[in-house]
Order: sequence, then structure tokens, then C-alpha cells
Amino acid sequence: MRVLVVEDDARLAEVLHAGLTAEGFDVDVARDGEDGLWHAREGAHDVVVLDILLPKLSGYRVVAALRAAEVWTPVLMLTAKDGEFDEVDGLDAGADDYLRKPFSFAVLVARLRALGRRGATPRPRMLGHGALTLDPESGECTVHGEPVVLQPRERALLEVLLRHRDRVVAKDRLLHAVWGLDATGDANVVEVYVSALRRKLGAARIATVRGLGYRLVNPDA
Repeated sequence: MRVLVVEDDARLAEVLHAGLTAEGFDVDVARDGEDGLWHAREGAHDVVVLDILLPKLSGYRVVAALRAAEVWTPVLMLTAKDGEFDEVDGLDAGADDYLRKPFSFAVLVARLRALGRRGATPRPRMLGHGALTLDPESGECTVHGEPVVLQPRERALLEVLLRHRDRVVAKDRLLHAVWGLDATGDANVVEVYVSALRRKLGAARIATVRGLGYRLVNPDA
């Protein structure tokens, strides 16, 4: 598996390069956002490890530029330990996963392998289901053409449901997708946000499948 590491901390970049190489990865390293964006666009990488605070271009701008150019390589963002909104902003920009610093190297390797198995899945600019639409890039949401104002985690939760609109999505999967794979909070927080979405979008648009999770419904069909 070929991995691109975009990290300006020389020591951390060196450790990641050595450690991932020892695990059998083919590793390229970029030290700023502009160089990282070029490598991610031009190279055939399976996964990108992307820091947020980078010289020249931030990690947010790099991942947003990749998605705008329809480069769907999975991106794992490295966030600050105390970055309260880093995770949501990263997911909103188009990242697939995040890991807080300092992190376990074993967890990083597991995440990279999981993202590599997922592959570069194309993601359309506009997501929709019946009269419901969401633009993941801008965060704009409409129902029957009328704008609906969503909070960041509400948008992230709706995006996951829309990307799996033909399937039931388990509560734990929603928790991990929106709050991160290392989320340790009460899974009932998902119910709170689903309730908020129902109030804003219409209760009939999100069905509870007892014992399994949630599924989008098109009440306009």
C-alpha cells in the first residue's frame, strides 16, 4: 500500500516514514500543504495522512482542493488533542477519518489499512434523497428547495445517512463516523442528533429500524 504523509514536523515525519516503511507501506513524505496537494493529485497513493497545521496550505484547504478536483483518495487527518472542532471541520472538508495527537502507532496502522481496503470511492458533489439535498462541500441543505440550517455534527450525520441511503446504518457506525473511531461517549448522543434532524427535515425522513439502526426514507415517493 502506498501512503502519502503530509507533515511539517520533521521528527514526526521521520518517525512515521520509518515506522510505516517497517510495516510494509511504500511511504512518500511532503512537508507543506502545497507540496502535499501536488503529490496527492499526481501520485497514485492509496491513503493520505494529512496534518491540519501546515505551511502554505492548511490541511483543510488541501483536502477540500482534492475533493473539488474529484480526487477521492482516502484522507486521514491528524488533529490537535485539544482541537474541539477539528474533527468536524475535517470531515466537512472531505476527510474520511481523523486521529488525535498524540496517537498510538498501532491504531494509525489499523486505520490506514481499513481506509486502504475502502478504496477511493467517488463522492458526488450533491447528495440527495427525494426532496432532500445536501452539498457536503458548502454544507447547504434543502428540503423541497427550502434551505435548512444544520449544525456541523448534524450535517456530518446526515451526510453519512445520505451516502448509505439504501441501507440501515448502525448507531455505533454513526457514532464512529461523526465523532471518530476512538469515540468513547454514550452512543445515545446519536439519538439526540437524529431527533434534531427529524425536527428540521421532517420526522418521516429518518426511520428507526429497531435493534439495527437508522435508514433514510423518501416520504415524497
